[in-house]
Amino acid sequence: MVGGGITGLVAAYRLRTALGPDAEITVVEASERLGGTLRTVDLAGGPLDVGAEAFIGRRPEVPALMAELGLADQLVHPAGKRPLIYSAGALHAMPAGTLMGIPSNAESVAGLVDDATLRRIAAEQSVDLHWDRGSDMSVADLVGGRFGEQVLRRSVDPLLGGVYSGLSDSIGVRAAVPTLAAALDAGALSLTAAVESAIPAPSSAPVFGALRGGYGVLVDALVAVAGARTVMGTSVVSICGERKGWRVDPIGHVDVVVLAVPAPALSQILADTVPDAADAAAGIELASSVVVACSLPAGTELPDNSGVLVATDAGLSVKAFTLSSRKWTHLADRSGPVLRASLGRFGDTEALGWTDEQLVETALADLRTVTGIDVPPTGTFVARWRGGLPQYAPGHLNRVAEIEEAVKDVPGVAVAGAWSHGVGVPACIASATRAAAAVCEVAR
Repeated sequence: MVGGGITGLVAAYRLRTALGPDAEITVVEASERLGGTLRTVDLAGGPLDVGAEAFIGRRPEVPALMAELGLADQLVHPAGKRPLIYSAGALHAMPAGTLMGIPSNAESVAGLVDDATLRRIAAEQSVDLHWDRGSDMSVADLVGGRFGEQVLRRSVDPLLGGVYSGLSDSIGVRAAVPTLAAALDAGALSLTAAVESAIPAPSSAPVFGALRGGYGVLVDALVAVAGARTVMGTSVVSICGERKGWRVDPIGHVDVVVLAVPAPALSQILADTVPDAADAAAGIELASSVVVACSLPAGTELPDNSGVLVATDAGLSVKAFTLSSRKWTHLADRSGPVLRASLGRFGDTEALGWTDEQLVETALADLRTVTGIDVPPTGTFVARWRGGLPQYAPGHLNRVAEIEEAVKDVPGVAVAGAWSHGVGVPACIASATRAAAAVCEVAR
């Protein structure tokens, strides 16, 4: 198992379950910590996630895995509060009637954009739409060309930044908003009509879920049940087929190998063995980000919202605040309010070079600008995520298909990860499960 993030750990657990207690399973991790972009720390008297913090509630993978591991009582849901958007020096309600921030009508973004943009959205249905069935383009090219820059920077970018640490310029329509692409493929005559048909039906089910004790609980449980040998601080550079099995450099001989690594590492490892897959993986770029977690003095009043997304034309360094003790009821009883500030988008790595003190100072200054809160923190934690999220650029699904097609006929090798079929934890669990199943027959 190459990669000790959530994907690699789930794959190791699936292999243990399938192959039994006598199988020798090794997890090789380049860093000095298991869990990848899942990390839980202690802040304000309890656990707080400083990487991924939530999962999409409509997908079954995380609750099902928690039930398997005896962690069902850890499942929590948010308090149901709505986020805000900070733009043009003011806080705005999150627009309703949008899909990934793309409006279905002018009214849905009224107050967030200027009157000229509202008129442009209202008139969009009268402008010919050119979309080739099965094609792809960046979200910016599609939406900006129809609705203008303000919609991108004030509505779309804040949401894409939260999911991918990316921008509408770096993310493709087909991978990021597949229901919109499907509506366009089906012949929608305008973008507003396509968005309206693609917006999911209202549901009373929780949108997100999380673990009461943080994702660290899930990581620890997977490590325990997988029972694998772990090799930390070691980067795999290549694999080479042997008479039976594979030689993993620098680990040695194995019968099968699952590569649960970011796309650039996958490209390097497969360069000599599966060059077509390596070439496709090389086209998937990564975004980096920073999370600054803060606890504030007891009695500090946060806005009664789940968070604040920041428009990319707002002139701030922070791209979003998660008001954690408002968003999650189980965090409301801490010794003081808890929040997270996120910095960094695709192509912008400046924040990675700042000191912890500079990052905390910047986060608090932007918090003061956005909310008026001006108090010293009672605790802080800074987490840097270098290359934490793959960019689903235009043509991404084709790259993934090329990788999987090239690898599928290589016996005993499988690939998985956030670069493939979704960046969230549920998608990574599904990817790991498929990869483990693909090598099981060879391993037996």
